[in-house]
Amino acid sequence: MLTPDEVVYATLLVLSVPFGCVIRLVKDAKQRQLLCGVTGFLIVAIVCRWHLIHSLVTMLINSAIIVLFKRRSNILSFIWCFGYLAFFRTTYLFGIPRPPALSNAVQLLMTLKMVGVAFEVTDTHHRNQKTNNTEEITTEQARLQHKYEDIHPSFLDLCLYSYCYIGILTGPYYKYKVYIDMIEDTKFNRTIPTVEPMLNRIKFAALYGLVFILCSDYFSIEYAASDEFYDQPFWYILFYMVPMFVTFRMRMYSAWVLSECLCMTAGLGVYPIESSPRSGQGPSDLKKLEESETKDSIEYDYETVHNLREWGCEVSPTVREGMRSWNMTVQYWLATYVYRRVPVKSMRTVITMSVSAFWHGIHPGYYLSFLLVPFIVWAEDLMANSYRKHTTPQRQKIYDCVSWILKMRAFEYMAMGFLLLTFEGTVRYWHSIYFMGHVLTLFFYRLGSNKDRAAGRFTQSRIVDVLVLFILNRYIF
Repeated sequence: MLTPDEVVYATLLVLSVPFGCVIRLVKDAKQRQLLCGVTGFLIVAIVCRWHLIHSLVTMLINSAIIVLFKRRSNILSFIWCFGYLAFFRTTYLFGIPRPPALSNAVQLLMTLKMVGVAFEVTDTHHRNQKTNNTEEITTEQARLQHKYEDIHPSFLDLCLYSYCYIGILTGPYYKYKVYIDMIEDTKFNRTIPTVEPMLNRIKFAALYGLVFILCSDYFSIEYAASDEFYDQPFWYILFYMVPMFVTFRMRMYSAWVLSECLCMTAGLGVYPIESSPRSGQGPSDLKKLEESETKDSIEYDYETVHNLREWGCEVSPTVREGMRSWNMTVQYWLATYVYRRVPVKSMRTVITMSVSAFWHGIHPGYYLSFLLVPFIVWAEDLMANSYRKHTTPQRQKIYDCVSWILKMRAFEYMAMGFLLLTFEGTVRYWHSIYFMGHVLTLFFYRLGSNKDRAAGRFTQSRIVDVLVLFILNRYIF
């Protein structure tokens, strides 16, 4: 059954979908911006109550950093927002009550938006500085970037963006530029699809929500953490992670699809298809975007706010591909503002996974799960390079089927860390099934390494050996 907080959360999320139609009736850009911001602030006040102070402090100081220190605002903002996130997660150490779960959701999205807009402002500053030094825009791409990517928000603009009701509880993450395009669109009354794509998408949210409610009535993580659970047979304990992961992802699916519908009714993230919009980014072909301004007949889509590709999550054969289809706007944020900014290429994946784990929370279960991902991906790549690409198309299909089965088991295995949260609870469950995920990762890593002995890969395989053998010696033998 749903908890009272979950009922409030679901109700606000559902009511926000038709509210987008109200937003589209407001023709004045400033009024539209104010209505979006005030509505979001009220939603946060309802779900967080006095814990609203956390998001308020984060927003006010971060906005001041951006306005005062444009050149270095990205680094300062990252340090401030993630530093406050650490304090937010440990308030109990200072005698301050723990924030409720919904406050945590708000703080997570606030952190992404505040750090993201700081990077946008810094990138704009650097582009303008380069232009001022040369006194001319040297390339067509630079001209288009100035026209379609530069932002110059005021302090009030930043405040209203941070509390915009769209995505305040569940995402998706969207850039300030995407937000301001919705607010300042001079063609706001143009005929763009809103209701039809929303109806096509929302039916899936209803299905996912129903599956979640049914599964949560029969399977609970509280039971998996109890002593009674470990009195069950091995096969029961092993396969219990299957329905737990179904429950987990149906909950996320329903919330994310509803949030996409919310964007559609408000007209956020709608761009011409020919501009090749990408999830989280917006238009990637700025030349086509400019050309579309003079056209009368345009096809649009909402790929910019598309946060979930269920087909990719469910049927893709590898963990790498599955992750790319999951929470895609946050994947964009991590790739753009963390992965590509790390100067040491060999450390990019580990650092990005660490930042992602810290963003999700400080529970050890997150780190135990996230830090397993690079090793699984390395094992997948080795196996694919050593076996899949050297066999016949028919055998490749068989390989992909087996890979899909193992991918789903890997996600279920790691999901238990996300759900159990504690180090003791996660290790206890993994120990009860003999650290099967770690052992299989090592097995396939070594199997792939036997056919691909490149020096770099061999070094990585030795790292995996040491880590897995440590686990086996410490917790099994």
